[in-house]
Amino acid sequence: MRSAVRVRNVVVAAATVGAVVAGSGVGQATALDKVRLADDLSVAPGITYRAFSVTGSHGVVSGHLVTADLTNRHVSVDLLTPGTVSSRVKLSQMAAAQGAVAGVNADFFNIEESQHAGVAPTNSAVGPAISHGEALKAAVPDGQRFGPGLPPGTSTRDVIGVGSDKRARLDELTLAGSVRTKSGSFGLGGFNQYAVPVGGVGAFTATWGDVSRQRSVCGTDTVRAAACSTDTYEVAVRDGRVVSGSATIGAGAIAEDTEVLVGREAGADRLRALRTGDRVKVSHRLESASGKRLRCAVGGFPVLRDGEPLPGLDTKTAATRTAAGVGDHGRRLYLLVLDGSAESGAGLTVAEVADVLDTVGADAGVNLDGGGSSTLVTRDPATGSPVVRNHPTGGAERPVPEGIGLFSR
Repeated sequence: MRSAVRVRNVVVAAATVGAVVAGSGVGQATALDKVRLADDLSVAPGITYRAFSVTGSHGVVSGHLVTADLTNRHVSVDLLTPGTVSSRVKLSQMAAAQGAVAGVNADFFNIEESQHAGVAPTNSAVGPAISHGEALKAAVPDGQRFGPGLPPGTSTRDVIGVGSDKRARLDELTLAGSVRTKSGSFGLGGFNQYAVPVGGVGAFTATWGDVSRQRSVCGTDTVRAAACSTDTYEVAVRDGRVVSGSATIGAGAIAEDTEVLVGREAGADRLRALRTGDRVKVSHRLESASGKRLRCAVGGFPVLRDGEPLPGLDTKTAATRTAAGVGDHGRRLYLLVLDGSAESGAGLTVAEVADVLDTVGADAGVNLDGGGSSTLVTRDPATGSPVVRNHPTGGAERPVPEGIGLFSR
């Protein structure tokens, strides 16, 4: 494990960055030349901001880095959200509303549905989400995700999070849920997510929002663009009893005392068997692979573990990136964003992002949603309001469904 403390100006020789470890298959050569870090600027006790530049395979790229010392008693981390998982708001507005002193955008999300005519995009994220210790949503099937290809051995269930022990970590969150009826029980395949597994049943709560649930029965577990299922059914459960059922997948806000179950194929058959007044008990929780309780977590695919880049990372496609890293045995959290590349055509590959995370002090890290979504904010010392530090692609801040927020209490 590397120490999270680095010198202020870091120079990494091209010959050594991403060098292949003989026989391991882990490394891959990149054109990354060097990382130049500016001096620290204090955002709040235990939280600092630094600009940096790096020479990558496609040219010089500017970036922005926030480092949080999680051992500082004033520092905490939580999810930034618009209030529902199917909403989008600018990161700076979420930070202001929740009182965050810094933050970055987070997971990839369902931003468009050109492949499913007439189906509204849900704006909801790919992976799991936990805020204030409460599960907000689970992960869509791997084939339904948006974003660059997943490295081997990773999935949409991978997250970066912070536990109740105030230690950051990479983890995996799996949905554990069931639906119990008078005639038996069956597993729950989805929870507030924009895609329900083929043959499964998904649960939607008030946290989902008012966007149509139709997208949840479109595509398959392996092909996102596949047609929407026509074999579907949904029921509403209020206070433990079925109150309605319909072959039409609905939309609109869900009451706090109500859950809507959406089924496709075999899952639809299970729901059709229910009658108004039947008792139904729906349970759902997210279980972590580490066994640790996470207070906050957000989806992102791993690019760095134990100080080594994962095998299979893209070494060719450069883009504007967002990433987050963990260092010093979980005691430090790194939030990283690149400037938009519309004017220069520059950017970093996913493999180069892993190298940069490693260079600044992380020993584990994830790639998050990039391009027009990439945004990093910090509190302005004069006004106290969040200020966008990077130059977003396209020149304007894009609304996003969630972010990682740093707080100083």
